[in-house]
Amino acid sequence: MTPLTLAYSPCPNDTFIFTPWVEGHIAGAPPVVERLEDIDVLNRAALAGEADIVKVSFHAYGHLRDRYSLLRSGGALGRGCGPLVVARSALMREALADGIVAIPGALTTAALLLRLWAPAIPANRIRVMRFDEILGAVRDGVVDAGLIIHESRFTYPRYGLTQVVDLGEWWERETGHAIPLGGIAMRRNLGADLIRFAERALADSVDFAWAHTPLIWPTVRRHAQEMDDEVMRQHIDLYVNAFTRDYGSEGEAAIGHLLRTAEDLGIVPRSVQPLFI
Repeated sequence: MTPLTLAYSPCPNDTFIFTPWVEGHIAGAPPVVERLEDIDVLNRAALAGEADIVKVSFHAYGHLRDRYSLLRSGGALGRGCGPLVVARSALMREALADGIVAIPGALTTAALLLRLWAPAIPANRIRVMRFDEILGAVRDGVVDAGLIIHESRFTYPRYGLTQVVDLGEWWERETGHAIPLGGIAMRRNLGADLIRFAERALADSVDFAWAHTPLIWPTVRRHAQEMDDEVMRQHIDLYVNAFTRDYGSEGEAAIGHLLRTAEDLGIVPRSVQPLFI
C-alpha cells in the first residue's frame, strides 16, 4: 500500500498521539509518511490539498468540509483548554481595538473565537505570528496583546504578562459546549473504507500512547525542543483527554455548534457534508 501523507504539529499532544502509529507500534495500521509543521502552516497545507491526513484548526476545517472528512479520534477538544488573550497589563475588551493584537494564524480556532468575542477589532490591527513568538512580542512591546495557544497558556506568567480573557471559558459560559480547537481531517476521495481504517488506527495509537507513555516519551521530548518535562505533561494532560479517543455525541455537538456559528456569520462557507464518514 502506498504510504499516506500525515501532517501534524510537533506540539506534545500531537506527537503523543501519533508517535505509536508513525513508529510502527500499531499492527496493521496504514503506512504513513509524516510531515511536522506549525498549525498555521498545516491549515494552509490542508487548504492546498497537500496532505492525505492532516491536523487542522476547526476554523480552517469550516473551509475544508467538502474535501475532507473528520476522523473521530485525535482531536483537541475539551473544557478549560481554550486560547487566552494576554497583555503587559489588564485591558478592557474595548481597548483591544486601539492596539495591535498578535494571533497565531488567521484560520486558527483561536482567531475565530477572538473575532466572536471582540468583533470590533479591525483587521488592520491584527498581526499574524508564529504561536511561539507571540509572548516575546507582547513582553517587548512589539504588539499590545497576544492571542496564545498550546503550551503558552502555561508559560505566559514567566514573561510578566497578565491574562485579559480566557476565550475557552467565555465560549463554555456562552454556549454550554466544550471548546473544539483542532481535529484530524482526511481526504474524502480516499474512500470510506480507508478513512475508517485510518480512524481505527488513530484510536489505537491514542490507546497505545496512554498505555506505553515511557516508550514514546523520548520522541515527544525531542520534538518539544526547549520545553521542560513538566510543561509537556501539563500540555498533554490538558489537550489529550476522553474526547481525543472519540468525540462522542458531546464532542460532535460542540464541533457542529462552532461551525454553524461561523456559517451563520459568513465566516466559513456552508456545507451539507457530514462531519464524519
